Amino acid sequence: MATLHLLSRSPFADTSGASCLRLLGAGDGLLLTGDAVYALHSGSRPLEVLSQLPGDRPVFALAEDLEARSLTAPDFVHVVNYAGFVELTLRFERTNSWL
Repeated sequence: MATLHLLSRSPFADTSGASCLRLLGAGDGLLLTGDAVYALHSGSRPLEVLSQLPGDRPVFALAEDLEARSLTAPDFVHVVNYAGFVELTLRFERTNSWL
């Protein structure tokens, strides 16, 4: 079953992102919210890791959180608004929030 993994903590202050990536399977998606969008900071190691994920593991980022932190998502990241967030929870069979 495909799972949508939700990350909200900064990869620079927490290890939940690394744990999540170890369990991210084929067909799973990753949604970055809150401070987790800092993983998309240009030139960062977290961005490098995310950019190397297989194409069957899409990465999403919440537009409002990117805007609040003055970040721009790279091309491989799908930017969604809150309505898109809800659609993702319906698209994937399960949702797992990494606290």
